[in-house]
Amino acid sequence: MNKLSASMVSRRLAGLKGWKLAGNAIQKQYTFANFKEAMFFVNAVAGVAEKAGHHPDISVTYNRVTLSLSTHDAGGITAKDFDLARRIEAVV
Repeated sequence: MNKLSASMVSRRLAGLKGWKLAGNAIQKQYTFANFKEAMFFVNAVAGVAEKAGHHPDISVTYNRVTLSLSTHDAGGITAKDFDLARRIEAVV
């Protein structure tokens, strides 16, 4: 999978509400009512990621979950990251 150009990343980010560029990744933070809801979301994301064969970096701070997507093999952001971001958005 080829790394996307900066302009392509910007165009694709425009179509994903709340996602932003964070270094060599795209990232979004989700806030839930409590820890339990945050963990249910994390588990749902894990299922989606397993099916896609692509795994986000996940950070949990009580009721906040931050997801970062990057294709490490390509050294940056690829179409795979945007595909997974769209699948994650369908879970929310």
